[in-house]
Amino acid sequence: MPNILLVDDDDLLVNAQSKFLRRAGHTVCTAGNGNEAMDLVAANDFDLVITDINMPGKEGLETIAALRRIAPKIKIIATSGGTVSIGARDNLSMAQIFGASFTLAKPVSGDALIAAVTRVLSP
Repeated sequence: MPNILLVDDDDLLVNAQSKFLRRAGHTVCTAGNGNEAMDLVAANDFDLVITDINMPGKEGLETIAALRRIAPKIKIIATSGGTVSIGARDNLSMAQIFGASFTLAKPVSGDALIAAVTRVLSP
């Protein structure tokens, strides 16, 4: 059963995505920002991290770069809805440069999330 860390500061989104992932048979831990995520990664063995880009504290691009340094084999899916000044597409392009395995523009449907997770975790 794959172990997934879901990182996002939007509690409603985290709750919904966690339910979809658990129904698909995954174990899910959550973090509200990159600092919390890094603490969890240091203490646990995750197969996949799904991270938002825009968060308070350590944001998603910093988190992806840090994950690539300390856990280079971990799979990463980056998500973004963009900001007023930077669109989702630009955020997600940067996420790929920083090392994301896959990207998803928000809003993300449950089916799209599960399909992306299945794709990224497939051998």
